[in-house]
Amino acid sequence: MTLKTYQGSCHCKAVRFEAQIDLAAGTGRCNCSYCSKIRAWGVNIKPDAFRLIAGEEVLSDYQFGTKSGHHRFCRHCGIKMYSRADVAELGGALVSIALACLDDATPAELLEGPLQFANGRDNAWWDTPAETRHM
Repeated sequence: MTLKTYQGSCHCKAVRFEAQIDLAAGTGRCNCSYCSKIRAWGVNIKPDAFRLIAGEEVLSDYQFGTKSGHHRFCRHCGIKMYSRADVAELGGALVSIALACLDDATPAELLEGPLQFANGRDNAWWDTPAETRHM
């Protein structure tokens, strides 16, 4: 495992964070109704590997369905940077980082690890959907 601390932000830079991530361990895409709409590509980390540096006061929160996830986004520019959730099947408490919001991750780093697909549409995130080409 090779953890690296990445810096991330929203588009207007009002919200900034840092996250310790091992990108070589893999990243993921989900087919749930929310992730499908935003074409999410992310990585899940433990909450203690995430630190909000600035912008707590401009964050908005969106929840849907089971309300197990808190999708945090900047109310100024609308960019969703991360979500917080607690899903037993995924190891409990987690922070899901939107890879597109990492300011210092190189394309090579982003592509280094395997890409995993999650079947959130059927609330079975631990399973790979039958079809992934659209994700």
